[in-house]
This record gives sequence, structure tokens and C-alpha cells, in this order.
Amino acid sequence: MLASAPWASADPDALRVTAVRTFLCAPQGCPYVIVRVETNQPGLYGLGCASDPQRTRAIRSVVDDYYGPMLVGRDPSDIEDLHRLLLNSGYWRGGSIGQNALAGVDVALWDIKGKVAGLPLYQLLGGRVRQAADAYTHVDGFEAGEIAEKVLAAAEGGYRHVRVQVAVPGTDTYGTAPRDEAERRRRALRSGSWDSLGYLRHVPPVLREIRDRVGPDVELLHDAHERLAPSQARELVHEVEDARLFFLEDALAPEDAAHFGQLRAAGSVPLAVGELYHDIGMYLPLLEARVIDFARIRIPTLGGLTPTRKLVAAVELFGARTAPHGPGDVSPVGMAANLALDISSPAFGVQEAAAFREATREVFPGTPVPERGRLHPSPLPGLGVDFDESAAAKYPVTAPLEHDRWALLRNTDGSVQRP
Repeated sequence: MLASAPWASADPDALRVTAVRTFLCAPQGCPYVIVRVETNQPGLYGLGCASDPQRTRAIRSVVDDYYGPMLVGRDPSDIEDLHRLLLNSGYWRGGSIGQNALAGVDVALWDIKGKVAGLPLYQLLGGRVRQAADAYTHVDGFEAGEIAEKVLAAAEGGYRHVRVQVAVPGTDTYGTAPRDEAERRRRALRSGSWDSLGYLRHVPPVLREIRDRVGPDVELLHDAHERLAPSQARELVHEVEDARLFFLEDALAPEDAAHFGQLRAAGSVPLAVGELYHDIGMYLPLLEARVIDFARIRIPTLGGLTPTRKLVAAVELFGARTAPHGPGDVSPVGMAANLALDISSPAFGVQEAAAFREATREVFPGTPVPERGRLHPSPLPGLGVDFDESAAAKYPVTAPLEHDRWALLRNTDGSVQRP
């Protein structure tokens, strides 16, 4: 039971939480955890995204068995107070599972607040500072010419920012489609291997050639996905200088973040990091040292909008920019929360934007969809995204361990490699 608020209204008809429900569904192929906070006002509820595709059921248990029962009977307007109480309700605080569960509840409370006010969520965060949020899409391939054609096609469709991933022959490369069925099977079983030296030999020249082919008018991004040692990351920064990237993402794992100063000294390539961070305090040393240019923020993993909006303010104060995480495993509810921050923050840089399937748009009416490379906010109160429970039932999640098998990736010498 949470400590009661001394300012709580004694009016029996005052706004109260009556139920907190969770839903598991997978219209995008990856499992989503959706939280719905219901109230005593007919038709008034809020939605939140608590999606971590590797720990779906554990997160659901935290919401159903702990946070949900604690919230029943409380005033959903007291978002800051409730967030702090729920965070401190477990003595050992933080971690991805607890933070995702907390985020699902927190974003749902913000959704309710927007609906009560009759305002889009970005209006509650300070109001609009831009018309739309620039988005980036993903392309990949094996050869520079092939990838460059895809980049130019994306640019023709209105995208000014494109992430490019390069398949490395003979290695299990992040962010690229398998070449054939045999490779698809190796990846499913994680029986292939990762060759960081092969990556360093192959990828930089391909990125440089892509830049030569597409010219200067398209912003190129690349994700190393934390698969390099610090010395290798320094080499990569030096080698991709002429590719003139908009940013290089996750050149270092969170455990190696102390080496970002060396990456900064190795070249002028803008650096992005943060999608794996589960505490906003993890960004602060990097921002203070001015060694990163973009904070990759994942609202569910950071515990919701309540802490993330504070991080975004810090990003602005330190002269960096935000690049919120928005792959397919962030639901449209989570994407709408991203967009509320994108539209209201001067620190916004670019928004990763998944291509949501038709099934996903069916389950989530109001799903944000890029128009010529830009995301426009909904004018509806709250998040502007709804959830169709009956449609969601058509897309059940897979059994635990079926979606991703990150821990089976190994290096060429047989040792375990980060995902």
C-alpha cells in the first residue's frame, strides 16, 4: 500500500483509479505490453507502453501484481507523486523490468491528464516548438551500390535522414536482412558468429562509397550496436570520418561508456548512445563532459515520461540533442509519447520511426505514421492513440524465449558477444 497523500480529496466522486489492466499482443511480430489505467469517470482511461521484448511476462507481473493494486483508489492527477512512490515501493530500485513496468503506468497517467484537460500531451509539456518531427528510416544491403539506391529511394519518399547497415560477408551482422534461407536459419539458431575485425575492414569503405554515391543532401546514420571493444570503436570513428555521418550510434556498450572521451578525440563524427540506459543518471557524465551529441532515449526503459522529460531538459542545457528510440518493438503508444517530447522540446534532433504494419495500425487506431519523412502530432487529447482489445486478441505473443535469442551470439573464437 502506498502512503496516502495528505491533500487527497475526501469527495467520493473525485477522480480515482479503479483498475490497472495489462494486455499482451504482437501485431508487429514482437511482443508488446500495453497498460490501461481505468478511472471512475465513464470512458476515461489512459494507455502506456511497457514493452521489453525479452522480458514481457516479467514486466506484466510487476504491473499486475504490484503497481496496479497500489494505484487503485488513487488520484491519477498526482503523476510525480505516484511515480516516486511506485519507484520507491521496491527497495532495490531500477533495472529494465521495473522501469518498463513503471513507464507503462506513468505514460497512461499522462494520457489521462491530457484527456482531462482536453489537450494533446505536447501542450502539457510546454507546447509546440515545431510543426513536425523529422524521422529516420532504415535501409540495409551487401554492396554500396545496392544500399545507395535504397537511400536515394528513401530520400525520394521525403526522408532526409536514413540509417544504413552493411552486411559483412560471413558474419552475423546486426540490422541487415539474411542473404538466403541458410543464413536465415543460422541466425534463428544463432549458430553463426560475429567477426569484429571483418566488420572494421568491410564497413567503413562501404559507408564512404555510399556517401560518394548519394551526395551531401541526405543525412546518413549508422549503428555499431555495441559490438566493438573501445580500441576498435576509436578506429571506427577515425575510418568513417569521410562518410560524414549524421551520427554513429552505440559505438560503445554502456559498460564501456568511460571511453567516450577517447572517441571524441579520435574524430569529429557525432556520437549517439542511450537506448540501453535504464536510468537518466547514466547520461549525465557524458553530457557534462560533452562527449556525446545525441541522447538515444527509450521512454519505456527509462521509467516513463516523468523522468524522461527531465533528461530532455538536461540534454538541452548541455547543448546536445535527442534521438528517441523508435523501432518496431516500441508500440504506437510509446511512439506517441516520443512524439509529444519531440514536438515540445528545443533539444529534439531526429526520431527513429518504425514502419508499422497494417495489423499494428488496426490494433492501435491513431498510430503515428511518417508523411514524407516527418511525424505530425495528433490533435486529439492525450496521446491521440487508442487500443482495440478485440483486434489485439488476433495477434497473440509467442512463448517466452521465442522472439529473440540475443545470448546465443558468439565471436569467432566462441566467446559470448554482446547483441
